[in-house]
Amino acid sequence: MILYVDLEHASTYTKPKTDWLLASRTRITYRLQDLVGDVCLLQRYPDVTPELIERHDIRAVFISGNGAPKDLYDPADQAGLARVVLDGTVPVFGFCGGFQFIGEALGVPLERIGRLAADDVDEHPDYQPGWRKELGYAPVEVIGTHLLLEGLGETPVFRHAHTWELKALPAGFGNYARTEVTELQLMAHEERPLAGAQFHPEYWTDEHPAGRRLIENFCAWAGLR
Repeated sequence: MILYVDLEHASTYTKPKTDWLLASRTRITYRLQDLVGDVCLLQRYPDVTPELIERHDIRAVFISGNGAPKDLYDPADQAGLARVVLDGTVPVFGFCGGFQFIGEALGVPLERIGRLAADDVDEHPDYQPGWRKELGYAPVEVIGTHLLLEGLGETPVFRHAHTWELKALPAGFGNYARTEVTELQLMAHEERPLAGAQFHPEYWTDEHPAGRRLIENFCAWAGLR
């Protein structure tokens, strides 16, 4: 069995027009299950602990993105998932907010990319107005060599949706992709299958299939396939 962790704060689901987000979590659960060929459990982040991992014999953990403000989260609710990341007993891959969560669990601060300058045009004013951001399907520049990058080419296209970023890599990690907006886009641990993408590979499409290949590469690295 594998685990897909819903990192979204519960308050988000009480807002109007958020049914699509819960539906997307279900769809991604099925996608991960099909890629790995094993049952995928969808679980809220406060309920994830090392004990849950052991009880269900979880082979790998995938962590979703999130859109709720940082100050809504109680660190005590995230402590169990942080222990899973720190313990290193199972492979972990974080998507966007999950990438950021891994960085924070390992002691790296999360910060806004920055405010737009007065003369900058906000191309997405309905999403985090006034802040620098990446939103929509766009390429990243691949850096270096890693099993995660096999078959992706030099500028694979992924879905982006973020205004926050890690300003540095945790100790023991390398960075394998960048954009002009965010330098750290794809990090991987040097010794164990622990990785994260600032973008959203889980939202691959027929037109932009690179996300699927990236997750497949992670599964191969983690010994899941």
